[in-house]
Formats: sequence, C-alpha cells, structure tokens
Amino acid sequence: MGKLDDKIAIVTGAASGIGRASALLFAAEGATVVVADVDLAGAEETVRRAAAAGGRAHARRVDVTDAESVRALIELAVEQHGRLDVLFNNAGIGGDYAALADCSVENFDRIVAVNLRGVFLGMKYGIQAMLDSGGGVIVNTASVSGLVGAAAFPAYCASKAGVILLTKSAAVAYAKHNIRANCICPGVTDTPILRMIPDEFRDSMRHHPLQRKADPAEIARMALFLASDDSSFATGAEFVVDGGFTAQ
Repeated sequence: MGKLDDKIAIVTGAASGIGRASALLFAAEGATVVVADVDLAGAEETVRRAAAAGGRAHARRVDVTDAESVRALIELAVEQHGRLDVLFNNAGIGGDYAALADCSVENFDRIVAVNLRGVFLGMKYGIQAMLDSGGGVIVNTASVSGLVGAAAFPAYCASKAGVILLTKSAAVAYAKHNIRANCICPGVTDTPILRMIPDEFRDSMRHHPLQRKADPAEIARMALFLASDDSSFATGAEFVVDGGFTAQ
C-alpha cells in the first residue's frame, strides 16, 4: 500500500530538483502524477523515470505566471482524472542576486511572478477543483529565505515570505471544506537554483549545523508527508527542513 494510492496529484516545477524528486516519490507511492513545468522536455524525462519505476505520470507544459495556462492545467487534470487530490505548487526561480538598492525592478517583478503569483494561481484554480470534489491537499514550496533575511536575495525573500502567508490564509479559509494547505521551507538544497547562485554569494551563505546541503529527495519526503494522511491534522503551517539553519 502506498501513501498516495489512487490519488491524483499535480506537481509544478517537476522537470528538476525538488519537483522532480517529489513527482517520482508521489508516483512510487501510488499517485497518478501530472508532471508540470515550463520545461516540457525536462518534465517528459521525469515521466520516463517514473514509468521506468512502475509509476503513473504524464507531462504537461505550464507557465505558472500565466493565469490561463494554470487554469488549463487544473481543468485538464480534472477532465482526464475526475478530480484533483493533491496540488504541490513547487515551481520557483532564484533570479538575479544583489542587495535591495541594486535589485532591478524587472528582476523583482519576475521573481514575484513565478514564486508568489504562480502559487496564488495554482491555489486559486486548484482550490476550486477541490471544492467541486469534496476536498484535497495543497503543498507549497516556500523557503527559509521567507523566514530570515538574506542580503543578496531581497526579491526572493519577499516572494517566499508571501508564500507562507498565502498558505496560512488559504488554510484558514478552506479548512471547513476539507482542504488542507501547508508549506515547506527548505534550507540549502542541491537544485539547479543553488547551482546558479554566483560563487561569491554561495560561499558567503551560513553553513547548516548538519554541514551539508539537502538532497532534493529529503525535501520530497516532507512533501509526501504533507500530501498524505500522515499529516491529517496539519494545516496552515510552515515545515522547516533546513539542517538546523534557522536554529542558529
């Protein structure tokens, strides 16, 4: 028995990193997974890996900044599978790295569009689908950078802090409709976003007490916990998975 047997799940940003690891784990735990990403080729590779392991998944291209693209993704999933049980709003970008006065307006707008507007749109249309089918679970990817300040990441910090409060607002509003919403705050994780950070910024980041980066699969296991009935009494919370970063 898998933890997500017969569930219908959407994972955005699933072409790589935490999204790919989560899509693979969800499929291994019995879910039918819609692997969604702006990078369709990467999403299709995730599907191939899921199928090779015996899972059920299919790829869809989505631009999480575009309302029509997100609406179509949700509607197609419901049309094909009859409902939506789990929505993991994971897609995100790091953008450029500079202190606030040097952060361009274009960079700020782009990061907020993907990291915060994308989560808003996913929840907006995903919640409607869940209301129609009697409930569901939402998981959002925030960050420890939404909890503590980082000098070179002002737009990223702002976007991820917004995800945390957006999650809490939805959890309060829809608990009576059998919809739970939680978010994950990963610490430094070995993803493409991390590898794109310039060396001078990466080297200046504080070390985690565990003295290593997280593997995406470690964050995926938290996503699985929140998506499954194992977390049935958890809603409106941020789950920190940061190797002790915020404990310092």
